[in-house]
Amino acid sequence: MTNWVLLLALAAPLAAADGPSLFYSKSFPGSSPAYVQITLASSGDAEYREAPEDDNPLAFQLSPAETSEVFALADKLDHFKSPLESPLKVAFMGKKTFRWQNAAETHQAEFNFSEDPSARAIWDWFERMTESAQLRINLDRSAKYDRLGVFKAVNQLGDALEHKRLVGARQYLPTLDRIIKNESYMHTARVRASEIAESIRGAAPAK
Repeated sequence: MTNWVLLLALAAPLAAADGPSLFYSKSFPGSSPAYVQITLASSGDAEYREAPEDDNPLAFQLSPAETSEVFALADKLDHFKSPLESPLKVAFMGKKTFRWQNAAETHQAEFNFSEDPSARAIWDWFERMTESAQLRINLDRSAKYDRLGVFKAVNQLGDALEHKRLVGARQYLPTLDRIIKNESYMHTARVRASEIAESIRGAAPAK
């Protein structure tokens, strides 16, 4: 099975939902992780993987406003029907792949660097989704296995929130609430978790 067929097969559960779906991947050997991929449905349902064959993806959901903005950028790019690669000679920053799928209609574009503002904007959205998923994994792992590391994980989450790098922020609430209510965690971690949870719950819908 080719990589192309394998990726389409793994994206099938979301792609099968009503409406179009978007696929993003970045392959950057030597980085950590060396590969990431995200599938986003028009419903806002998303899945994050760190290997094409990963059969246990991290699921999360974007808000309607976040989802609408990402798909609007895909519309501006004519669903990746045209090349996005810049002719400029720049350092390798990872092979990015975008794919639009709607029933039998599929379009794909790959690039290392693009000068197109819409391409750069949608890339940043998927980078934020990647960062958000990795922070979720780190937070959940720390809460379960590394109680002393919880404060660091919570603090990293708070920094990302303050710098507007989080998407689908409500995905963190179950773990944050568990930390807040469990006195076995450090008091400072519980206080910081409470501040972040309050900020997420009180935030206006993302634009």
